Amino acid sequence: KMPAIQTAAEQAELLVPVRLDLEIENHKLRDTFMWNKNESLVTPEQFAELLCDDMELPAQMFVQPIASSIRGQVDQFPSDLVAQDEEDRRVVIKLNIHVGNISLVDQFEWDLSCPHNSPEEFARQLSSDLGLGGEFVTTIAYSIRGQLSWHSRTMYAFGDPPLPTVRSVLRTPVQDTEHWCPRLEVLTEAEMEKKIRDQDRNTRRMRRLAQTVPTW
Repeated sequence: KMPAIQTAAEQAELLVPVRLDLEIENHKLRDTFMWNKNESLVTPEQFAELLCDDMELPAQMFVQPIASSIRGQVDQFPSDLVAQDEEDRRVVIKLNIHVGNISLVDQFEWDLSCPHNSPEEFARQLSSDLGLGGEFVTTIAYSIRGQLSWHSRTMYAFGDPPLPTVRSVLRTPVQDTEHWCPRLEVLTEAEMEKKIRDQDRNTRRMRRLAQTVPTW
């Protein structure tokens, strides 16, 4: 086992945002997490068994659907999101996240060409700055990685123009600054349900669009 562990440790980490949304015989499972595309020690089936045990879900019903969903999303995820030959490949990342009854809305620019940018580190720092719990860290990182994958696959296919060159650390005009800062809101149960439905529809729409994008 030690050689296998050593080999796995030497593999580069490629995190894939995975979303589970399953309903089987009145049992519901909704979860988001990161899966290392180069994972060689833990199979999706083994992970599914542990998840079912933690969530007290019937393994005979959920293990295979969970494993199949993970494999499908991992297989569709591009292996290289970074354009090393470009100095500036900024995209706009938009967050619309809700955990419990707290909603976080934010947007910012992210440089796809910089391999040192880490969604996980950014998510931890943003959550710390805003006083948010650990669940937000995972959800923010998941959202960022999903959008980076989308932008990487669609930027040239749809002919989107590049963002303007950054010439100042201050965003102008000043009126625009309110759209480029995090906003927290406490929502009612009805508002939360509506946001979840809207987010699910948008996720499905983006996946359908991404599947139609040419791979050249």
